[in-house]
Amino acid sequence: MKIEPVPAQKTTIQVIERMVALLDALAKYPDPVSLKELSKVSGLHPSTAHRILNDMVLTRFVDRIEPGTYRLGMRLLELGNVVKSRLSVREAALDFMRSLHKKTQQTINLSVRQGDEIVYIDRAFSERSGMQVVRAIGGRGPLHLTSTGKLFLSVDEPKAIRAYATRTGLAGHNKNSITDLAKLERELSLVRARGYARDNEELELGVRCMAAGIRDDSGKLIAGLSISAPADRLQDEWLDDLVATANQISATLGYIPLE
Repeated sequence: MKIEPVPAQKTTIQVIERMVALLDALAKYPDPVSLKELSKVSGLHPSTAHRILNDMVLTRFVDRIEPGTYRLGMRLLELGNVVKSRLSVREAALDFMRSLHKKTQQTINLSVRQGDEIVYIDRAFSERSGMQVVRAIGGRGPLHLTSTGKLFLSVDEPKAIRAYATRTGLAGHNKNSITDLAKLERELSLVRARGYARDNEELELGVRCMAAGIRDDSGKLIAGLSISAPADRLQDEWLDDLVATANQISATLGYIPLE
């Protein structure tokens, strides 16, 4: 039962390729597997497989049940749950995003935070929106230059915001970008007071956005819902619909706002 090579470009780091081959081999067995069998299925020399498995045991990607037998580890479950939570946001948001797009005829984005950036994980748009999509699904943007990114920064402690500014240097993309810490702090105060955030051509000239937060059942901010439109077409009257839609998605995820 040798694993067929995946018809894709190989990784540039050989040890990663070998590690994935072992994980794929382990995934084929419901019970613990011997080193001999894993070596055979993965096509790796036993000494190579043993060395990589030892490292994966230390990082909890693999469990050693007894000397010479292995199974997939709990670290994979933990990471899988992170992915699942993000997928759940997408599933909960999709119909609401489509409805908001139908009402506004503008691009609707769903984004999550990853470190010092936001990642676009879903989008509802049409060619009739009149705006080229500049950030595809999987694309990223700096926290301080995006409406959703400002939402996430607004819930950080002041010390964390200053640390972010130090790490990133608050690099700008154009003349409208916020590159000064004091100005960013004032902007985040407005976000907290209003309950939504704006991007006034700070990431892309000619494109403005506004975003509202999505929370899970614990009240944690886990995603942002935003409307992107040509700068001269974004309408403030969409704000109520945007916030209401974000609240509906949050409610679907079990969030109950405090009275």
